[in-house]
Amino acid sequence: MWSTSPRVLDARLFSALPAAHRQPRRTAWSDANRAGAAIDSFLEGPCFDPGGILHVTDIPNGRIFRVTGTGWDMVAEYEGWPNGMAAGPEHGAHAGALLITDYRHGVLSLDPATGSIAPVLEHVLSEGFRGLNDLVLDAAGNILMTDQGQTGLQDPSGRVWRLGADGRIDKLIGNGPSPNGIALNRAGTHCYVAMTRSCEVWRFALRPDAVVGKAQCFFRVPAGTSGPDGMAVDAADRLFIANPGHGQVWGVDAHGMPLFRIDCTGFGRMPTNCCFTPDGRTLLITESQSGSILAAEIPPG
Repeated sequence: MWSTSPRVLDARLFSALPAAHRQPRRTAWSDANRAGAAIDSFLEGPCFDPGGILHVTDIPNGRIFRVTGTGWDMVAEYEGWPNGMAAGPEHGAHAGALLITDYRHGVLSLDPATGSIAPVLEHVLSEGFRGLNDLVLDAAGNILMTDQGQTGLQDPSGRVWRLGADGRIDKLIGNGPSPNGIALNRAGTHCYVAMTRSCEVWRFALRPDAVVGKAQCFFRVPAGTSGPDGMAVDAADRLFIANPGHGQVWGVDAHGMPLFRIDCTGFGRMPTNCCFTPDGRTLLITESQSGSILAAEIPPG
């Protein structure tokens, strides 16, 4: 598939959801997305709050956890399906908060100190979202988010939105075959979107006027039962792409050339998302089949 084979990096267990938080059950989410299986969790959205503490989401149970070593403290539990999560901007209305893309409720704001949740954006011109998945913030505090729903090759109508710090909302993409993970390059000039059902990562330039031209297939993961999911960019502008189904995380350079393959199959086949530790040296990965967080040391760029 590629001219050179990516270097294999080891994944190790960082922390696992404690047994006290594991109560397998069927939910409306698992009926639609896991063939009705009874599951105890589905971890997503790893991110660090402004204080440097790791948080993750648990989609089917509407839970947000604070993870410190082996300790998992439930920060919030509510009637929703929280997926992506990112630290809010340094200044402005959501400073100090964690922002969440919730499949049922749109964009939410979480106070990590109190667990209180408030709506940020529930609809666009009274029209509800298909089902928000992930988000990323640019340097100006604008929020870019994927609106995936149940889109795919049968219905390539998934969307990518940008909510400006001034409240303006732009639709950047309207024909995505399952837009999922989203990330920005280090300069903030280009956006990456994981199109899960076409097994592609798209790349396009960002403009103030929201005109998108020449969106490009930047990288393809191997075809299979699931395509690319959550993503993260490191200090060397390398993109790391979680790939459930294959149980891998791919690392590619700024030109789309594969560099690394992190094999998670010793724990499960569902690495759903990833983020870097504050020092930028370690990639943390939510592995949702095992209900655990994995870690991989990334060579410097």
